[in-house]
Amino acid sequence: MSDWKPRTRAVHSGIRRSQYNEVSEAIFLTQGFVYDSAEAAEARFIDAGPDEFIYARYGNPTVRMFEDRIAALEGAEDAFATASGMAAVNGALTSMLKTGDHVVSARALFGSCLYILEEVLTRYGVEVTFVDGTDLDQWGAAIRPDTKAVFFESISNPTLEVVDIKAISDLAHMVGATVIVDNVFATPVFSRAFELGADVVVYSATKHIDGQGRALGGVILGTQDFIRKTVEPYMKHTGGSLSPFTAWMLLKGLETIDLRVRAQAQSAATLAAKLEGNDKLSRVLYPHLSSHPQFDLAKAQMQAGGTVLSIDVKGGQAAAFKVLNALKIFTISNNLGDAKSIVTHPTTTTHQRLPDDQKQHLGITPGLIRISVGLEDIDDLLKDINHALDVI
Repeated sequence: MSDWKPRTRAVHSGIRRSQYNEVSEAIFLTQGFVYDSAEAAEARFIDAGPDEFIYARYGNPTVRMFEDRIAALEGAEDAFATASGMAAVNGALTSMLKTGDHVVSARALFGSCLYILEEVLTRYGVEVTFVDGTDLDQWGAAIRPDTKAVFFESISNPTLEVVDIKAISDLAHMVGATVIVDNVFATPVFSRAFELGADVVVYSATKHIDGQGRALGGVILGTQDFIRKTVEPYMKHTGGSLSPFTAWMLLKGLETIDLRVRAQAQSAATLAAKLEGNDKLSRVLYPHLSSHPQFDLAKAQMQAGGTVLSIDVKGGQAAAFKVLNALKIFTISNNLGDAKSIVTHPTTTTHQRLPDDQKQHLGITPGLIRISVGLEDIDDLLKDINHALDVI
C-alpha cells in the first residue's frame, strides 16, 4: 500500500471483508459485540487488538475502515472518526488541554470554532491568545515557552486567508507545542499539512469527504500515540464517535473524492477568474488568483486553489441578498464541498454571532458571499451568477 497513489488509497485502503468476501464494505449496524467466554470478554477489556471491538462508542469495523482509509490518504499514522466536524475540533483540543494550559489561535475562524476557544476552553481555565493568522510576527510574539497548542484553519472561512503551516509549525515546535490544523478548505486531495509540519489535522467529513449533503461526520488525524492514548479515551467516554452507517457513506465518498474535488476546484478557479474585475464586485477572493494576498504561499502550499471562492458585492447586504435571491442553480445553504453549488451570506448566517467590529477586522463585510462550487457545468454556473449580478 505504501506504493499506491492517493486515488488508489482512497478506493482500497482499510478494507476489512467478512467471511462473505463482499465487494462493497459491510455496514456493521451493532451497538455491541459477543465474546466466546467470560475470559475472552475480560481479555478484550484489558487489551483489545486492532480487529477486536467492545462497544460501538469505542469502535466499530465499518468506522475503523473509514479511519484507516482517511489516514492512508492523508499520510497520518492513525485517525479517530467523530460525529461531526465540530466534534473533531472539540475533541482534538479538549482531549489534550487542562486548566492552566496556553493556546495560541488564529482569529479568523468558523463561528463554532471560535465558540470552543472563547467560551468552552476558557470556562475551564485554558488561556487562549488570538492572533492575525497571516502575521508571523504576531505568532512569534504570542507563542510562549508554556504554550501547549496552536490552532488555525489552513484556509480561513469565509475570507480564504492562507496560513503558513510550515512557518507556524516551526515556531510552535521550538517550544514543544502541538500544531492542530483545521484543513477543510484545503481538502484531503490537496492537503500537505503533515508534510509541512502539522501534528494533528481535523476535517469536517460533512464537507468534501461525503460531498453529497447526506450526513454529519468528522475525523481527527495524527500519530498513533496521540489518537489512541489522548483522543480515543476522551471521545469514547464523552460520546462523540461516528455511527457505522455514516462511516459507510463516508467510505463511499472517499472513493470518488479525488475526481469530485479536482473537477470542483477547476470550476472554482474558472469562476473566480471570470468574475474578477466585474464592476458589480469590490473584490473576488480565491487562493490561486494572483490578486490574492497570499497567492505565492497558496501556490506553494496547495496544488490547486480549492473549491470555494468569496465575492464582495457592491451595495452591501441589500445588494448581496438581491444576488442570492436571483440565483437559480446555486443553492442558498450553509454547507460547502457539496456536489451542488452553494452560496452563503456569512454576515447573517455562519458568522452572525461575531460582533460587528470583529467582522470588520476579519473582512467579513455585509456584501460578502461565500460560494462553494459543485459539479454542475461551469457554463451554466457562469450564466447563472452573471444573470444574478445583472439584477443589481
